[in-house]
Amino acid sequence: MTNDIVALIDYYEKEKGIDRDKVLAALQYAFLSAYRKMVPGSDKIEELRAAIDTKKGDTTIYATLNVVEDGEQVDQWNEVPVSTARKIQSDIEVEGKVELNVTPKNFGRIAVQTAKQTMMQRLRQAEKEMIYDEFKDRAGDIVSGTVRRFEKSDVWIDLGKFEGKMSSRERVSTEEYNIGDRIRAYVVAVENEQRGPEIILSRSHPNFVRRLFEAEVSEISDRTVELRGIAREAGYRTKVAVSSSDENVDPVGACVGLRGARVKNIVRELNNEKVDIIRWSDDPAEFVHEALKPAVLRSVTLDRENKVVNVTVDEAELSKAIGRRGQNARLTSRLLGWDVQVRKDESQQEQFEARISDASHGIGDQLGIDDETADKLFRAGGATIELVTQMPVEYIAQALEISEEEAQAILSKAEAQQGADA
Repeated sequence: MTNDIVALIDYYEKEKGIDRDKVLAALQYAFLSAYRKMVPGSDKIEELRAAIDTKKGDTTIYATLNVVEDGEQVDQWNEVPVSTARKIQSDIEVEGKVELNVTPKNFGRIAVQTAKQTMMQRLRQAEKEMIYDEFKDRAGDIVSGTVRRFEKSDVWIDLGKFEGKMSSRERVSTEEYNIGDRIRAYVVAVENEQRGPEIILSRSHPNFVRRLFEAEVSEISDRTVELRGIAREAGYRTKVAVSSSDENVDPVGACVGLRGARVKNIVRELNNEKVDIIRWSDDPAEFVHEALKPAVLRSVTLDRENKVVNVTVDEAELSKAIGRRGQNARLTSRLLGWDVQVRKDESQQEQFEARISDASHGIGDQLGIDDETADKLFRAGGATIELVTQMPVEYIAQALEISEEEAQAILSKAEAQQGADA
Protein backbone atom coordinates (compact mmCIF):
# COMPACT_ATOMS: atom_id res chain seq x y z
CA MET A 1 0.00 0.00 0.00
CA THR A 2 1.42 3.35 -1.01
CA ASN A 3 1.02 6.82 0.40
CA ASP A 4 -1.69 7.82 -2.08
CA ILE A 5 -3.86 4.92 -0.90
CA VAL A 6 -3.28 5.98 2.73
CA ALA A 7 -4.32 9.50 1.77
CA LEU A 8 -7.40 8.09 0.06
CA ILE A 9 -8.39 6.24 3.24
CA ASP A 10 -7.99 9.43 5.30
CA TYR A 11 -9.96 11.45 2.72
CA TYR A 12 -12.95 9.11 2.64
CA GLU A 13 -12.94 8.73 6.42
CA LYS A 14 -12.58 12.40 7.34
CA GLU A 15 -14.03 14.31 4.39
CA LYS A 16 -16.71 11.90 3.21
CA GLY A 17 -17.53 10.53 6.63
CA ILE A 18 -17.29 6.86 5.62
CA ASP A 19 -16.45 4.51 8.49
CA ARG A 20 -12.76 3.46 8.47
CA ASP A 21 -13.68 -0.22 8.59
CA LYS A 22 -15.70 0.19 5.41
CA VAL A 23 -12.80 1.96 3.72
CA LEU A 24 -10.42 -0.87 4.70
CA ALA A 25 -12.95 -3.48 3.59
CA ALA A 26 -13.10 -1.79 0.18
CA LEU A 27 -9.31 -1.77 0.00
CA GLN A 28 -9.10 -5.45 0.96
CA TYR A 29 -11.64 -6.36 -1.70
CA ALA A 30 -9.68 -4.34 -4.27
CA PHE A 31 -6.35 -6.04 -3.45
CA LEU A 32 -7.93 -9.48 -3.62
CA SER A 33 -9.34 -8.60 -7.05
CA ALA A 34 -5.89 -7.38 -8.12
CA TYR A 35 -4.27 -10.60 -6.82
CA ARG A 36 -6.64 -12.81 -8.79
CA LYS A 37 -5.81 -10.82 -11.95
CA MET A 38 -2.07 -10.99 -11.34
CA VAL A 39 -1.71 -14.68 -10.40
CA PRO A 40 -2.85 -17.16 -13.07
CA GLY A 41 -5.17 -19.84 -11.70
CA SER A 42 -5.73 -18.03 -8.40
CA ASP A 43 -9.44 -17.78 -9.18
CA LYS A 44 -9.53 -21.49 -8.19
CA ILE A 45 -8.57 -20.65 -4.61
CA GLU A 46 -11.76 -20.84 -2.56
CA GLU A 47 -10.64 -18.80 0.50
CA LEU A 48 -8.45 -15.70 0.16
CA ARG A 49 -7.86 -12.92 2.66
CA ALA A 50 -6.02 -9.59 2.38
CA ALA A 51 -4.39 -8.37 5.60
CA ILE A 52 -3.45 -4.68 5.67
CA ASP A 53 -1.04 -3.17 8.18
CA THR A 54 -2.08 0.48 8.18
CA LYS A 55 0.96 1.56 10.19
CA LYS A 56 3.69 -0.09 8.10
CA GLY A 57 1.83 0.04 4.83
CA ASP A 58 2.23 -3.68 4.15
CA THR A 59 -0.35 -5.85 2.42
CA THR A 60 -0.31 -9.64 2.75
CA ILE A 61 -2.49 -12.11 0.88
CA TYR A 62 -3.38 -15.35 2.70
CA ALA A 63 -4.97 -18.48 1.27
CA THR A 64 -6.83 -20.80 3.64
CA LEU A 65 -6.03 -24.42 2.71
CA ASN A 66 -7.39 -27.78 3.86
CA VAL A 67 -4.76 -30.02 5.52
CA VAL A 68 -4.52 -33.54 4.02
CA GLU A 69 -2.30 -36.62 4.51
CA ASP A 70 1.09 -36.56 2.81
CA GLY A 71 0.76 -38.02 -0.68
CA GLU A 72 -3.06 -37.43 -0.83
CA GLN A 73 -3.01 -33.89 -2.23
CA VAL A 74 -5.36 -33.66 -5.23
CA ASP A 75 -6.18 -29.93 -5.28
CA GLN A 76 -3.01 -27.84 -5.22
CA TRP A 77 -5.00 -24.61 -4.94
CA ASN A 78 -7.03 -25.54 -1.86
CA GLU A 79 -5.13 -28.42 -0.17
CA VAL A 80 -1.73 -28.71 1.57
CA PRO A 81 0.13 -31.81 2.92
CA VAL A 82 0.24 -32.02 6.70
CA SER A 83 4.07 -32.01 6.73
CA THR A 84 4.11 -28.65 4.94
CA ALA A 85 1.31 -27.28 7.09
CA ARG A 86 3.23 -28.14 10.32
CA LYS A 87 6.05 -25.83 9.21
CA ILE A 88 3.52 -23.03 9.56
CA GLN A 89 1.56 -24.37 12.54
CA SER A 90 3.23 -27.18 14.44
CA ASP A 91 0.11 -28.55 16.10
CA ILE A 92 -2.05 -28.71 12.97
CA GLU A 93 -3.78 -32.03 12.24
CA VAL A 94 -5.20 -33.62 9.11
CA GLU A 95 -8.61 -32.17 8.12
CA GLY A 96 -7.68 -28.92 9.80
CA LYS A 97 -7.21 -25.57 8.03
CA VAL A 98 -4.11 -23.45 7.78
CA GLU A 99 -3.45 -19.98 6.32
CA LEU A 100 -0.59 -19.79 3.86
CA ASN A 101 1.11 -16.52 2.80
CA VAL A 102 0.74 -16.40 -0.99
CA THR A 103 1.76 -12.77 -1.51
CA PRO A 104 3.80 -12.32 -4.73
CA LYS A 105 7.01 -10.27 -4.73
CA ASN A 106 6.50 -6.51 -5.26
CA PHE A 107 2.77 -7.12 -4.89
CA GLY A 108 2.04 -3.75 -3.24
CA ARG A 109 3.54 -1.59 -6.00
CA ILE A 110 2.11 -3.56 -8.88
CA ALA A 111 -1.28 -4.22 -7.30
CA VAL A 112 -1.98 -0.66 -6.21
CA GLN A 113 -2.67 0.54 -9.76
CA THR A 114 -4.93 -2.42 -10.45
CA ALA A 115 -6.66 -2.13 -7.09
CA LYS A 116 -7.22 1.62 -7.15
CA GLN A 117 -10.09 1.64 -9.62
CA THR A 118 -11.83 -1.29 -7.92
CA MET A 119 -11.45 0.39 -4.54
CA MET A 120 -12.82 3.67 -5.84
CA GLN A 121 -15.91 1.88 -7.15
CA ARG A 122 -16.47 0.20 -3.79
CA LEU A 123 -15.97 3.46 -1.90
CA ARG A 124 -18.40 5.29 -4.15
CA GLN A 125 -20.93 2.56 -3.48
CA ALA A 126 -20.26 2.84 0.27
CA GLU A 127 -20.75 6.60 0.00
CA LYS A 128 -24.09 6.12 -1.77
CA GLU A 129 -25.24 3.66 0.89
CA MET A 130 -24.27 6.15 3.59
CA ILE A 131 -26.24 8.93 1.84
CA TYR A 132 -29.31 6.73 1.74
CA ASP A 133 -28.93 5.58 5.36
CA GLU A 134 -28.49 9.14 6.61
CA PHE A 135 -31.22 10.78 4.51
CA LYS A 136 -33.86 8.05 4.20
CA ASP A 137 -35.50 9.24 7.44
CA ARG A 138 -35.17 12.95 6.60
CA ALA A 139 -37.86 13.02 3.94
CA GLY A 140 -40.23 15.77 5.03
CA ASP A 141 -37.52 17.93 6.64
CA ILE A 142 -36.16 21.30 5.55
CA VAL A 143 -32.43 21.39 4.77
CA SER A 144 -30.04 24.21 3.90
CA GLY A 145 -27.47 24.16 1.15
CA THR A 146 -25.59 26.09 -1.50
CA VAL A 147 -26.35 26.11 -5.20
CA ARG A 148 -23.48 24.16 -6.76
CA ARG A 149 -24.36 23.74 -10.44
CA PHE A 150 -27.10 23.58 -13.06
CA GLU A 151 -27.91 20.70 -15.40
CA LYS A 152 -30.45 21.89 -17.96
CA SER A 153 -33.27 23.18 -15.73
CA ASP A 154 -32.27 21.10 -12.66
CA VAL A 155 -30.50 22.76 -9.73
CA TRP A 156 -27.89 20.75 -7.79
CA ILE A 157 -27.49 21.85 -4.18
CA ASP A 158 -24.46 21.17 -1.97
CA LEU A 159 -25.71 19.87 1.39
CA GLY A 160 -22.24 19.41 2.90
CA LYS A 161 -21.22 15.76 2.47
CA PHE A 162 -24.01 15.16 -0.01
CA GLU A 163 -25.79 16.70 -2.99
CA GLY A 164 -29.49 17.19 -3.57
CA LYS A 165 -31.37 17.75 -6.81
CA MET A 166 -34.16 20.26 -7.32
CA SER A 167 -35.80 19.48 -10.65
CA SER A 168 -37.63 22.03 -12.79
CA ARG A 169 -41.03 20.95 -11.47
CA GLU A 170 -39.84 21.46 -7.87
CA ARG A 171 -38.51 24.96 -8.55
CA VAL A 172 -40.52 28.14 -8.03
CA SER A 173 -41.01 29.74 -11.43
CA THR A 174 -40.64 33.29 -10.06
CA GLU A 175 -37.31 32.57 -8.32
CA GLU A 176 -33.86 32.89 -9.85
CA TYR A 177 -30.91 30.93 -8.49
CA ASN A 178 -27.20 31.62 -8.89
CA ILE A 179 -24.17 29.46 -8.12
CA GLY A 180 -23.15 30.12 -4.51
CA ASP A 181 -26.66 31.17 -3.36
CA ARG A 182 -27.58 29.86 0.07
CA ILE A 183 -31.10 28.39 -0.01
CA ARG A 184 -33.43 26.24 2.06
CA ALA A 185 -35.47 23.43 0.55
CA TYR A 186 -37.90 20.66 1.49
CA VAL A 187 -36.74 17.03 1.22
CA VAL A 188 -39.49 15.44 -0.89
CA ALA A 189 -37.95 11.97 -1.01
CA VAL A 190 -34.75 9.96 -0.90
CA GLU A 191 -34.91 7.50 -3.77
CA ASN A 192 -32.58 4.50 -3.77
CA GLU A 193 -32.16 4.14 -7.52
CA GLN A 194 -30.02 1.59 -9.34
CA ARG A 195 -27.44 4.29 -10.04
CA GLY A 196 -27.44 5.24 -6.36
CA PRO A 197 -29.57 7.22 -3.89
CA GLU A 198 -30.93 10.59 -4.99
CA ILE A 199 -32.08 13.35 -2.63
CA ILE A 200 -35.07 15.12 -4.20
CA LEU A 201 -35.50 18.72 -2.98
CA SER A 202 -38.30 21.22 -3.51
CA ARG A 203 -39.17 24.84 -2.84
CA SER A 204 -42.57 24.64 -4.55
CA HIS A 205 -44.08 21.80 -2.48
CA PRO A 206 -47.00 22.84 -0.19
CA ASN A 207 -45.32 21.00 2.68
CA PHE A 208 -42.39 23.42 2.44
CA VAL A 209 -44.83 26.06 3.71
CA ARG A 210 -46.16 23.63 6.32
CA ARG A 211 -42.67 23.06 7.76
CA LEU A 212 -41.97 26.81 7.78
CA PHE A 213 -45.12 27.41 9.85
CA GLU A 214 -44.26 24.55 12.21
CA ALA A 215 -40.81 26.04 12.77
CA GLU A 216 -42.04 29.62 13.19
CA VAL A 217 -45.28 29.12 15.19
CA SER A 218 -44.73 27.45 18.56
CA GLU A 219 -48.48 26.88 18.98
CA ILE A 220 -48.39 24.56 15.96
CA SER A 221 -45.43 22.65 17.40
CA ASP A 222 -47.22 22.07 20.71
CA ARG A 223 -50.49 21.24 18.84
CA THR A 224 -52.45 24.12 20.33
CA VAL A 225 -53.01 25.26 16.74
CA GLU A 226 -53.60 22.76 13.94
CA LEU A 227 -52.82 23.23 10.25
CA ARG A 228 -55.98 21.90 8.59
CA GLY A 229 -54.89 22.36 4.99
CA ILE A 230 -52.55 24.15 2.59
CA ALA A 231 -53.23 25.07 -1.03
CA ARG A 232 -50.42 26.66 -2.98
CA GLU A 233 -49.52 28.11 -6.35
CA ALA A 234 -45.82 28.52 -5.72
CA GLY A 235 -44.44 31.99 -6.26
CA TYR A 236 -47.85 33.64 -6.33
CA ARG A 237 -50.24 32.72 -3.53
CA THR A 238 -50.75 30.24 -0.69
CA LYS A 239 -53.82 29.69 1.47
CA VAL A 240 -53.40 28.10 4.89
CA ALA A 241 -56.38 26.92 6.96
CA VAL A 242 -55.87 26.75 10.74
CA SER A 243 -57.96 25.88 13.78
CA SER A 244 -57.57 25.51 17.53
CA SER A 245 -59.28 23.26 20.06
CA ASP A 246 -58.57 25.90 22.75
CA GLU A 247 -61.29 28.55 22.73
CA ASN A 248 -58.89 31.06 24.27
CA VAL A 249 -56.44 30.80 21.36
CA ASP A 250 -56.91 32.72 18.12
CA PRO A 251 -55.31 30.40 15.52
CA VAL A 252 -55.05 33.10 12.87
CA GLY A 253 -53.50 35.58 15.31
CA ALA A 254 -51.01 32.97 16.53
CA CYS A 255 -49.81 32.37 12.97
CA VAL A 256 -49.65 36.05 12.10
CA GLY A 257 -47.72 36.90 15.25
CA LEU A 258 -47.20 40.21 17.01
CA ARG A 259 -47.36 42.95 14.36
CA GLY A 260 -47.22 40.23 11.73
CA ALA A 261 -43.70 39.17 12.71
CA ARG A 262 -44.22 35.42 12.28
CA VAL A 263 -45.92 35.46 8.90
CA LYS A 264 -43.47 38.12 7.66
CA ASN A 265 -40.58 35.72 8.29
CA ILE A 266 -42.35 33.03 6.28
CA VAL A 267 -43.24 35.42 3.45
CA ARG A 268 -39.61 36.58 3.35
CA GLU A 269 -38.42 32.96 2.96
CA LEU A 270 -40.99 32.53 0.15
CA ASN A 271 -39.66 35.65 -1.62
CA ASN A 272 -42.79 37.72 -0.93
CA GLU A 273 -45.31 35.10 -2.03
CA LYS A 274 -48.78 36.16 -0.82
CA VAL A 275 -49.91 34.05 2.17
CA ASP A 276 -53.56 34.02 3.34
CA ILE A 277 -54.23 32.57 6.80
CA ILE A 278 -57.84 31.43 7.18
CA ARG A 279 -59.81 30.22 10.18
CA TRP A 280 -61.04 26.71 9.43
CA SER A 281 -64.73 25.83 9.71
CA ASP A 282 -66.42 22.47 9.21
CA ASP A 283 -69.32 24.36 7.62
CA PRO A 284 -68.37 24.82 3.93
CA ALA A 285 -70.50 27.95 3.59
CA GLU A 286 -68.87 29.65 6.57
CA PHE A 287 -65.41 28.57 5.43
CA VAL A 288 -65.94 29.99 1.93
CA HIS A 289 -66.96 33.35 3.44
CA GLU A 290 -63.60 33.41 5.27
CA ALA A 291 -61.51 32.03 2.38
CA LEU A 292 -62.72 34.46 -0.28
CA LYS A 293 -62.04 37.59 1.77
CA PRO A 294 -61.67 40.50 1.15
CA ALA A 295 -64.59 39.94 -1.27
CA VAL A 296 -68.06 40.48 0.23
CA LEU A 297 -70.38 37.63 -0.75
CA ARG A 298 -74.10 38.14 -1.36
CA SER A 299 -75.09 34.49 -1.14
CA VAL A 300 -73.59 31.01 -0.70
CA THR A 301 -75.54 27.86 -1.60
CA LEU A 302 -74.32 24.27 -1.24
CA ASP A 303 -74.84 21.27 -3.49
CA ARG A 304 -73.72 18.66 -0.96
CA GLU A 305 -74.33 15.71 -3.25
CA ASN A 306 -71.92 16.99 -5.92
CA LYS A 307 -69.73 18.96 -3.48
CA VAL A 308 -70.28 22.27 -5.26
CA VAL A 309 -70.39 25.69 -3.58
CA ASN A 310 -72.24 28.35 -5.59
CA VAL A 311 -71.24 31.89 -4.63
CA THR A 312 -72.80 35.13 -5.87
CA VAL A 313 -71.20 38.55 -5.50
CA ASP A 314 -71.92 42.06 -6.69
CA GLU A 315 -70.19 43.00 -9.92
CA ALA A 316 -67.78 45.28 -8.03
CA GLU A 317 -66.68 42.34 -5.84
CA LEU A 318 -66.33 39.78 -8.65
CA SER A 319 -62.63 40.36 -9.39
CA LYS A 320 -61.77 40.17 -5.66
CA ALA A 321 -63.63 36.89 -5.20
CA ILE A 322 -62.13 35.21 -8.25
CA GLY A 323 -58.66 36.68 -7.70
CA ARG A 324 -55.83 37.22 -10.12
CA ARG A 325 -55.97 34.55 -12.81
CA GLY A 326 -58.68 32.84 -10.75
CA GLN A 327 -56.28 32.02 -7.90
CA ASN A 328 -58.51 33.02 -5.00
CA ALA A 329 -61.41 30.78 -6.03
CA ARG A 330 -59.14 27.97 -7.27
CA LEU A 331 -57.08 27.76 -4.07
CA THR A 332 -60.24 27.89 -1.98
CA SER A 333 -61.58 24.91 -3.96
CA ARG A 334 -58.40 22.92 -3.29
CA LEU A 335 -58.40 23.80 0.38
CA LEU A 336 -62.05 22.87 0.89
CA GLY A 337 -62.16 19.90 -1.46
CA TRP A 338 -65.32 21.31 -3.06
CA ASP A 339 -65.82 22.97 -6.45
CA VAL A 340 -66.28 26.70 -5.73
CA GLN A 341 -68.26 28.48 -8.47
CA VAL A 342 -68.25 32.30 -8.27
CA ARG A 343 -70.84 34.25 -10.28
CA LYS A 344 -72.05 37.81 -10.52
CA ASP A 345 -75.29 38.43 -8.63
CA GLU A 346 -77.91 39.07 -11.32
CA SER A 347 -80.81 39.78 -8.96
CA GLN A 348 -80.18 43.53 -8.64
CA GLN A 349 -79.74 43.89 -12.38
CA GLU A 350 -82.98 41.98 -12.91
CA GLN A 351 -84.80 44.29 -10.49
CA PHE A 352 -83.37 47.33 -12.25
CA GLU A 353 -84.43 46.00 -15.64
CA ALA A 354 -87.91 45.29 -14.29
CA ARG A 355 -88.29 48.90 -13.10
CA ILE A 356 -87.15 50.19 -16.48
CA SER A 357 -89.62 47.89 -18.21
CA ASP A 358 -92.52 49.10 -16.03
CA ALA A 359 -91.61 52.75 -16.52
CA SER A 360 -91.13 52.47 -20.28
CA HIS A 361 -94.39 50.55 -20.60
CA GLY A 362 -96.19 53.48 -18.92
CA ILE A 363 -94.62 55.97 -21.35
CA GLY A 364 -95.58 53.70 -24.26
CA ASP A 365 -99.22 53.59 -23.11
CA GLN A 366 -99.40 57.38 -22.95
CA LEU A 367 -97.80 57.86 -26.38
CA GLY A 368 -99.48 54.88 -28.10
CA ILE A 369 -96.24 53.10 -29.05
CA ASP A 370 -95.19 49.47 -28.58
CA ASP A 371 -93.03 48.29 -25.63
CA GLU A 372 -89.84 47.88 -27.70
CA THR A 373 -90.03 51.46 -29.04
CA ALA A 374 -90.94 52.76 -25.60
CA ASP A 375 -87.92 50.97 -24.08
CA LYS A 376 -85.58 52.62 -26.61
CA LEU A 377 -87.16 56.02 -25.92
CA PHE A 378 -86.81 55.55 -22.16
CA ARG A 379 -83.14 54.52 -22.43
CA ALA A 380 -82.48 57.50 -24.74
CA GLY A 381 -83.53 59.83 -21.94
CA GLY A 382 -87.30 59.97 -22.31
CA ALA A 383 -88.09 58.82 -18.79
CA THR A 384 -91.10 61.21 -18.55
CA ILE A 385 -93.48 62.92 -20.99
CA GLU A 386 -91.90 66.26 -20.08
CA LEU A 387 -88.40 64.97 -20.97
CA VAL A 388 -89.67 63.61 -24.30
CA THR A 389 -91.08 67.05 -25.26
CA GLN A 390 -87.59 68.52 -24.78
CA MET A 391 -86.02 66.14 -27.32
CA PRO A 392 -85.28 67.35 -30.89
CA VAL A 393 -87.03 65.43 -33.65
CA GLU A 394 -83.71 64.40 -35.19
CA TYR A 395 -82.53 62.88 -31.89
CA ILE A 396 -85.75 60.89 -31.42
CA ALA A 397 -85.52 59.57 -34.98
CA GLN A 398 -81.90 58.49 -34.53
CA ALA A 399 -82.42 56.92 -31.07
CA LEU A 400 -85.50 54.95 -32.12
CA GLU A 401 -84.21 54.21 -35.63
CA ILE A 402 -87.34 55.63 -37.25
CA SER A 403 -88.09 58.35 -39.79
CA GLU A 404 -88.35 62.01 -38.80
CA GLU A 405 -92.09 61.96 -39.70
CA GLU A 406 -92.66 59.14 -37.18
CA ALA A 407 -90.48 60.94 -34.64
CA GLN A 408 -92.53 64.14 -35.15
CA ALA A 409 -95.72 62.18 -34.51
CA ILE A 410 -94.36 60.86 -31.18
CA LEU A 411 -93.19 64.34 -30.20
CA SER A 412 -96.59 65.82 -31.06
CA LYS A 413 -98.35 63.19 -28.91
CA ALA A 414 -96.02 63.94 -26.04
CA GLU A 415 -96.70 67.70 -26.33
CA ALA A 416 -100.45 67.04 -26.49
CA GLN A 417 -100.24 64.74 -23.44
CA GLN A 418 -98.28 67.35 -21.52
CA GLY A 419 -100.89 69.98 -22.43
CA ALA A 420 -103.72 67.75 -21.30
CA ASP A 421 -101.98 67.05 -17.98
CA ALA A 422 -101.44 70.77 -17.47
